[in-house]
Amino acid sequence: MTWSRIKKTAKQVLHLGDPPSRTALAFAIGVFIGFSPLYGLHTISVLLCSWAFRLNVVAMLAGSFINNPWTVLPILGSTMWVGLRLVPVDASPPLDWTDFTFQVLGQQFHHFLLPFVLGGTLLGIMGALLAYPIVFIGLQRYRETQRRLSSVLAGSFRDDTK
Repeated sequence: MTWSRIKKTAKQVLHLGDPPSRTALAFAIGVFIGFSPLYGLHTISVLLCSWAFRLNVVAMLAGSFINNPWTVLPILGSTMWVGLRLVPVDASPPLDWTDFTFQVLGQQFHHFLLPFVLGGTLLGIMGALLAYPIVFIGLQRYRETQRRLSSVLAGSFRDDTK
């Protein structure tokens, strides 16, 4: 994602007609979905949540894009780290590569499912709680700046017509 594309997406989010609280809520829910362990279903989750709760889909997608190809490994690592701190798991037995099947792979990773889900959920809640006030305050400041700028421009335009 290029810088100009990031700026364009941010402008789309900032020019929405929703109040800042709803836009910030949509973004925060998107961040939660971005941390969720439902890999491959993030976009579908965003679309369903935005439709079910009547929240802005652009803001929610922007929040869910916290999980992208550049951040997926740190997010996965931190998810497992937090989950394993909360639910310690014994080391799984070594994987027998001569008899490798998806069933064997599932048995190997079954022990790590609860820590993974718990860690992702906890980090998602923390990320959403952190994202909401940041986006809310940012939107309020942006809209106030836009109001001041438009009133200054409107005033200077009136002075030029005299």
